Amino acid sequence: MKFIFLLFSHGAVLGIGFALGVYFLPILTAPKSANLSQIEQVVSNPVYKAEFKKGQRGNDFFHWGEGQLVITNNEIALKGKVAPGPDYKIYLTKKFVEHEDEFLPIKQNALYVADLKVFENFIVPLDKKINFEDYNTIIIWCEAFKEFITSAKYKSL
Repeated sequence: MKFIFLLFSHGAVLGIGFALGVYFLPILTAPKSANLSQIEQVVSNPVYKAEFKKGQRGNDFFHWGEGQLVITNNEIALKGKVAPGPDYKIYLTKKFVEHEDEFLPIKQNALYVADLKVFENFIVPLDKKINFEDYNTIIIWCEAFKEFITSAKYKSL
């Protein structure tokens, strides 16, 4: 009986430690956030603007984003925060979604833009020329856990 209790208790501690590691490792290894003067430089020359807001259907304590988003021809910048987590990706879609059950069916038609490694005040340079006119929504998605983080509609088609 004592062996079963020890096995269960040690297994539970191991599981909790692993879960905390998955959550905190991206925070500990994240690159430095952009400073506000860098963000203001991007914000002064927008092609599109949007806003991430808390309270979307797919948001909860661990999955959210808030702040002012600016898209230029060369970069995407956020003056705000997203919930930290592993394996974040930025996608563009032609349809506004606010939950993973809405995004998963259209993910194959979404355009992958970049990885996201910073969770506050970030600037993401764009590797390729993207025609933002073909899309209207930007999404932050956790690929590892197939979780919706946040989205914003930056224009209507």
